[in-house]
Amino acid sequence: QVQLVESGGGLVQAGGSLRLSCAASGRTISGYGMGWFRQAPGKEREFVATNTWFGSTYYAESVKGRFTISRDNAKNTVYLEMNSLKPEDTAVYYCAAHRRPQTVVADPRNAAEFGSWGQGTQVTVSS
Repeated sequence: QVQLVESGGGLVQAGGSLRLSCAASGRTISGYGMGWFRQAPGKEREFVATNTWFGSTYYAESVKGRFTISRDNAKNTVYLEMNSLKPEDTAVYYCAAHRRPQTVVADPRNAAEFGSWGQGTQVTVSS
């Protein structure tokens, strides 16, 4: 299993930017699909972005054009660059890795495809 630790969350004003990092250990992430999810208070966890092991990326409609997922396989780290932040982006953000490496899954955005999760990092956007 992959161990994941997120960092980079914080308090930012609307319109601002943050970059989240997810440091992986235990396995190299180069063969894993990696993703970001978020959960706001009182809401279900929702998909944000994913980057497959073969390079495809997917975004939730609500963040498309504002967020960018990327990875540095040499550093075994995944990033989420968040720009033009809105108060509705306030949530705990979780990094996750697909259950199995080098596997083409039916829906890379589906949380059920992810088997390793970080502890989360809080992002708060003030209006």
